[in-house]
Amino acid sequence: MKSASSNRSNAAWKPLALVSALATLTFPAVAQVETGQQLTPVTVSASRFESAEAPIGATVITAQQIRDSGAGSINEAIRKIAGVFGRASQSGTSDSSLDLRGFGSSSNQNVAIFVDGIRISENELQPAVMSAIAIESVERIEVVRGGSSVLYGEGATGGTIQIITKRGSTKGTHGSVVAEIGNRGHEEIRASLNAGWDGFSIDANLGALRTDNYRANNELRQENFSGGVQWALQNGKVGFRVDSARQDLRLPGSLTLSQYLQNPRQTLKPTENGSLDSDRYTFFVDQRYGNLELAADLSYREKTSKGDFSGFLSNAESEVKQFSPRAKYVSNFGSTRNELIVGMDFSDSKRFTQSSFNGAANADEHTSQQSMAIYGRNEIRFGNMRVAAGARHEKFDQDLRAGTSYNQSFSLNAFDLNASYELTPLVSLFGKAGKSYRVANVDENAFLSKPLNPQRSNDLELGGLFGNDNNKLIAKVFRHKLKDEIFYDPTAGGGVGANVNLDRTKRQGVEIEGRARLSSEFFLSAVLQHVSAKFTDGPNSGKEMVLVPKNTATVRLNWKADKQTADVGVQWVDTQRYGKDVSNSCTARIPSFATLDARYAVRVGAWEFAVSGTNLTDKDYYSQAFGDCSNNRGIYPDAGRSVKFSARLNF
Repeated sequence: MKSASSNRSNAAWKPLALVSALATLTFPAVAQVETGQQLTPVTVSASRFESAEAPIGATVITAQQIRDSGAGSINEAIRKIAGVFGRASQSGTSDSSLDLRGFGSSSNQNVAIFVDGIRISENELQPAVMSAIAIESVERIEVVRGGSSVLYGEGATGGTIQIITKRGSTKGTHGSVVAEIGNRGHEEIRASLNAGWDGFSIDANLGALRTDNYRANNELRQENFSGGVQWALQNGKVGFRVDSARQDLRLPGSLTLSQYLQNPRQTLKPTENGSLDSDRYTFFVDQRYGNLELAADLSYREKTSKGDFSGFLSNAESEVKQFSPRAKYVSNFGSTRNELIVGMDFSDSKRFTQSSFNGAANADEHTSQQSMAIYGRNEIRFGNMRVAAGARHEKFDQDLRAGTSYNQSFSLNAFDLNASYELTPLVSLFGKAGKSYRVANVDENAFLSKPLNPQRSNDLELGGLFGNDNNKLIAKVFRHKLKDEIFYDPTAGGGVGANVNLDRTKRQGVEIEGRARLSSEFFLSAVLQHVSAKFTDGPNSGKEMVLVPKNTATVRLNWKADKQTADVGVQWVDTQRYGKDVSNSCTARIPSFATLDARYAVRVGAWEFAVSGTNLTDKDYYSQAFGDCSNNRGIYPDAGRSVKFSARLNF
């Protein structure tokens, strides 16, 4: 867990010019439905409205898939089922740094993550705290790879992840209780309850986790609560949700290569620790008037994070306010269907940080960022053809008051142009071109005399979908050409390291997602990615980016009988350059690795009993190492074999 700098300035939002237009094309979802399940319509939200269609190449993970895979967290489900590469959290939580499209150590800042349409990606150098969301509350997860700034704003060049909770209306009372134990002191209990009557529904989810984790001084204690109420309107809904999380963490720190080889479970930081308290409150409304649908989300989140890093104490308090009104109008002209979406996004984030070292107070830090955006998207469908275009204009106000101070305002634009054509019921082709962006967060701009330039990316994607619901393949080629990429360069500042704007860079590659029904009981899925990440300008032109594996592969086999299920998966990750090897001078690299996980479950009446395991071969490996060719490689070891036993009662 990294300490955060913060601010409580009260800069007001300023007016911004209106921009018309349109955004990302949708395409039938690659909803991976398990063997033996009925293929039911999956409601997706990639257009920021509920729809029966997903965007190009989306991967939709259902609640049943999560349960069958044995994933105990949202992050784990995304890595297992969607095949997304993730680097283990340095704090021992399940919040791995998810890397869509090869952004390495800045991957957290290049994927935008949302819960029920509310952004939870942090305006600081921390991953989104998905571990604070009860896994039992999740209805589905939508993973979209590629630039998505038109609808979702900054930080979406790598893609977006949408987490949709079970907040729909229900009848009767339903719930579950899950108890789980495992090695290394793992104890977890989760409970959920849903009840509905006369157009009113309520849900509540509780979770508590205790684990020693793999390394010394890496204990984790976590409690979660989420709950909400919803009223059904005549042609819509209105509701309110509360999400709270408490985490107490022990922080083991990094190791040199010789220390890792001697004992990967040891720590040289036996006293370092941290904590995080987070509360989010959300109000939502959705109402239809004939062909017109209006919706809005209003959210407030406050968070306190504390850290003790060998005498350096940090206490950061932050708050984020978000408001997102939007409208959709659908019209039909014969066989032609037109869908127009327009909306606005308002965000106001503040953070205040106090720090000290060995009892001596450092300067307090106040940071704030306000943004106001307007976007539009229009899609027209005629025959087998779909065409969509979209644009976004967003204005930012950033303010920092600490050792160095600045105040700046700037505007950014994004656009998308998309098309798809269904050649036959089994073959469809699609393409997408656009421009996305991200802005430096409060940690990246901290300690700089001049704030970093915004990062801009020209995005291109071409692909095809082949097959039907039983056997399906999606193949894509993509390219992102970036200007002023925001990156932590450990060789900058005379070798001390600094956040910088890089010379021009490029990501390009191939993604393949496939699934096949081998029989009535067996289902096979695979996700493959090849990415080339290089400098294209400056003194490092042609050299590879650090901490980016060229190739990753995930293969899973699922078996589902009457009252039994089994799930086995393998994930392989290619070699990577060490975090400080910007010059590509090291012959040594982070070694490639493959891990095996599996789960078996049996149902007995209302009960389900399961055994699951990760890294079953007990392989020693690491996916994060921020050093260079020398012995001092800044290695954060990944966990060894983990085995868990669980019992679940449904009622």
